[in-house]
Amino acid sequence: MWGLVPLFWPLLKPAGAAEILAHRMVWSLVFVAVALVFVRRWAWAGELLRQPRRLALITVAAAVITVNWGVYIWAVNSGHVVEASLGYFINPLVTIAMGVLLLKERLRPVQWTAVGVGAAAVLVLTVGYGRPPWISLTLAFSFATYGLVKKKVNLGGVESLAAETAIQFLPALGYLLWLSSHGDLSFASEGPGHAALLASTGIVTALPLVCFGAAAIRVPLSTLGLLQYLAPVFQFLLGIFYFGEAMPPERWAGFALVWLALTLLTWDALRTARTLRREITRPTTTMTTGTVSAVRKAESLASGPESPASPSARP
Repeated sequence: MWGLVPLFWPLLKPAGAAEILAHRMVWSLVFVAVALVFVRRWAWAGELLRQPRRLALITVAAAVITVNWGVYIWAVNSGHVVEASLGYFINPLVTIAMGVLLLKERLRPVQWTAVGVGAAAVLVLTVGYGRPPWISLTLAFSFATYGLVKKKVNLGGVESLAAETAIQFLPALGYLLWLSSHGDLSFASEGPGHAALLASTGIVTALPLVCFGAAAIRVPLSTLGLLQYLAPVFQFLLGIFYFGEAMPPERWAGFALVWLALTLLTWDALRTARTLRREITRPTTTMTTGTVSAVRKAESLASGPESPASPSARP
């Protein structure tokens, strides 16, 4: 679903990217609120309101994901699907770089090599596009920042989406009312079918998240992470074969370097996780907290373009 979502946003024209984004915020809150009422999970909301620091972090997450969603919708509807897919390919590399710069994490040699290859890919793509791939970089950095903030908040996917869209709701609704007052709101002027499509942005946002949450408790983290690479792969293929976007040789070279970096990163993370897991299962080995943490970290680095803590950032 995340990989095929570029097929959905063009259906919402003539609504502009800003109106689509506002509808996505409003209707996502409606959808997740109904879901939470159905499963009777509201206790977290009261706890969150009593914790100003976590509430401030949720506000930051809401602001960052607004940028991410808005740029992605604009990119797809403006003919930049391939460049948007690149953002989710390079996101793991940006996340690792932020871990080194902000959290002072130490990388293994193969990880440094992957980050270096990724940086070279950005330079090659800058030459290929005749400009820095700002759409990809914006998506990757906003996504990585979102994941970092969500790691600090430590709130479930559906609950987090509800909290973020609750913060987004009033500004989004205000913008839609402003458009309506100027006669520029397509929701009321393009017929019931168009209005239904705009309302379904809530389902398009939340339904994959619900499926992700169900999968996260059923399959290994490393498998889940590898499966998540399918989303940018599908987006990339749609950009080339369905939307007919150009891919000159220098762009292929840049993408090849990105894929090489991701291959190195994933191979190293899976190898490290297997090694540490074997050490844990040895009868004579005492399983320490540090060793368990190392396994989890290795698996999280193999978790592809997104960590399970932040699935609602998906396009």
